[in-house]
Amino acid sequence: MLTIDFIDDRSVLDDDIKTSTEALLQFAYTYLKQEEEAELSVSYVTNEEIQKINRDYRNKDEVTDVISFAMEDGDDEIDVEGAERVLGDIIIADDVARNQAAEYGHSNKREYLFLALHGFLHLMGYDHIEKDEEVEMNRLQDDILNEFGISRDA
Repeated sequence: MLTIDFIDDRSVLDDDIKTSTEALLQFAYTYLKQEEEAELSVSYVTNEEIQKINRDYRNKDEVTDVISFAMEDGDDEIDVEGAERVLGDIIIADDVARNQAAEYGHSNKREYLFLALHGFLHLMGYDHIEKDEEVEMNRLQDDILNEFGISRDA
């Protein structure tokens, strides 16, 4: 079971998107056969905010759609007995999500769900730097979205 903290200081999202995002991430956690209690946050920010985060933490001075900060990243993993597992943070650029939804011809909701899932898979250790990793991550994203009932044209 996941505990998800939504951070939407500008109140840009409706409850349906947040509820659906939580349900999707719970579904994905189970789909990946994870059973222990864990927590993560999902934040919705402006283009300026995500560009600053991207610049300061990734040395890329550009706007992007989603950034993830995994707490379980190799040797730096902290294991405190009795403490809930902390997966990390997912940060989504609201304007980019809406623009991409229009560009791809699907709903804002579908784009927000896709970006949250993409960020979540990064928290779970998946990546797309190498071609084989990209193929696996894309397949997994599609499988989870399809099983959850979110199609590309939704």
